[in-house]
Parts: sequence; C-alpha cells; structure tokens
Amino acid sequence: MKRGYVLFLSLILLVLLVLWLGPSKIVNAVKTANIWLILLAALIHLAVVGVRSLRWGFIIGQPFEFKKNYIVKTIGLFAGNFSPARTAGELMNAVAGKNINGISFSEGLSAGLTERLFDTVVVAILLVAASLFMSKIRFISLAGGLVAFALVFLIYLINWREDSSLWIYKRIHPIIAKLPVKSEVLDRIYVKSTTGLKKMVNYTQSFSSTKNLFLVFLLSSGSWLLECVRLLVVFYAFNVEIGFAVVVIIFLLANIISTATALPGGIGSMEISLTGLFVLFGVSGTLAGSIALVDRLVSFWLVSALGMVFTACYARDMFSDIKRYTLDFKSP
Repeated sequence: MKRGYVLFLSLILLVLLVLWLGPSKIVNAVKTANIWLILLAALIHLAVVGVRSLRWGFIIGQPFEFKKNYIVKTIGLFAGNFSPARTAGELMNAVAGKNINGISFSEGLSAGLTERLFDTVVVAILLVAASLFMSKIRFISLAGGLVAFALVFLIYLINWREDSSLWIYKRIHPIIAKLPVKSEVLDRIYVKSTTGLKKMVNYTQSFSSTKNLFLVFLLSSGSWLLECVRLLVVFYAFNVEIGFAVVVIIFLLANIISTATALPGGIGSMEISLTGLFVLFGVSGTLAGSIALVDRLVSFWLVSALGMVFTACYARDMFSDIKRYTLDFKSP
C-alpha cells in the first residue's frame, strides 16, 4: 500500500511539472524536434542496456549468452524503475538470473551489487572531478560525489566483507523480530539470510581479481558515457547546442538527486531535476522540460515497456521461484 502512495506521489510530481511548463508549449516544442535524432537516442539507450548485459554476463561467467543476459538486465531495470531508489533491481536481477541464466540467487545478488558499486564509483569520481572545475555547481557536485562514495563504501562492506555484512544484518534482524511472525520462522529467516550473505560474499571475492574488476569498471564507464551521449543527441534533436562535459555533469547530478528522493525510478524527481539543471545552464524553461520529458521517454519508459514484456514472458517461473523461497521460510 505504501508503495502505491509513493508511486502516486511520483506521478503527481510529473503532472505538476507538465502543468507548470504548459502542455501546449511542450507539444509545440516537441513538434519542432528532429524525430530521427529522437529515434537515434532510443537506439543508443538500447545499446546502453546491451553494454550492461555484457557486464552482467562477464560477472556471472556467461559473457556469450547475450540474449539471456539482455532479458535479465531489462527485467531488472524494469523492476528497479518502479521501486524506491531502484532497490528492487538487484533482487529481480537475481531472481531472473536464477531462472534464465541458471545461476544461484546469491550469485545473482553478488553480481547486481558489484554492478551497483561500479556504477556508483563512476558517478562519484566524475562528480568530485566536476566540483574542481565547475564553480557554478561546485557545492552540489561535491555533495553528490561524497554521498556516492559513502554508498560505495556501504556496498563494499555488504558485498565484499563477510564480517561487516553479517554485522549489518544482525543490526537489522531485531527490527524484523518485531514483525508478527513465529519464532521458528524468524529463526529460519536468520539462518537463510546469514547463509545467503556468506555465499554472496564468497562469490564476490572469488570474482574479484584486478583484471576482472578493471573490465567491469570499463564497461560501467562505457554505459554511463553512452547514456550521456543519448541525452546529448536529444539536445541536438531540439537544436540546442551544449557541451558534452556539461551534459555528463547534469545527468549524474540528476541521478544522484532522484535517487536521494527514494521515489520509484526517480519518476517526477528525475524530470524536475533535469529541467532545473538545464535551466541553470541557460536552457529556457519550456525547452528544458521538453528535453527532459523526451529523454525519459526514450530511456526510462522505453526500457520499462520492454521489461514489462519480458517479465510477462517469464513471470510464471520467476514468481513461482519467489513463492517457493517465501514458503521455505515458513516450513518447519
């Protein structure tokens, strides 16, 4: 129920942005855009998912299963798009990976958290670097970079360090214990969760050679830069000239801000953040909002639609697996 309220709030923010900009003005601005460049931007974003699929396949040891990896990543992105701070993305990646790639749930979680860590590392490095050279956004860029580095450290503690991973869970378990569940169920949750964390950390450590992590970093950097290229192409579609470095910083900051709001997939907050940052760099209000909305259409909503199709195709297997996992907690 709470998730429904949060999604409703996100949609309200999106509607308010459209009303503030003026629906007719947005339509007029979009009519002037180059449709072929918008389609190119959509293709670039599908390529972004492709790079992330290569990264997923490399981490789980199935680099040549591109079709399977693409489906798994799209399902994960779809789930993340409609969960607070995209937190369900890693969980659904693990479930989809178990059913489609044939890997263990712990291995899937390990791979997802490894991806999240390196995505955040790229963001942190670029934002801190931007704070040194761009005075206009120095404070917000530095703050965003520091928040990203803090998240990197937290993921490292959970995904690479067994002692700290278990310590964090043991701090959370008393909260779970307050829920109305039987003691034997609570004991099973504790055993399965701690065992799962150990397996996850063991897999992460077995994968973590310098060569492997460097390649994951390169693929993560490539996916982020391709996303920025996509946004630049959308600017060009609206005949707006803007520097690529500015696009990179705006995109990263908007992602940090939207994640901090914890709204599902940043719906509403991402569009507002992009619009405000575009205006800060000299783009007029209506044009800025139109660019933000179109960019989200060819990225967020395109992948969400594709993910919905893939999820529907594999829903029976995935939901059956989730159901079995849940019932396993309840078994004596």
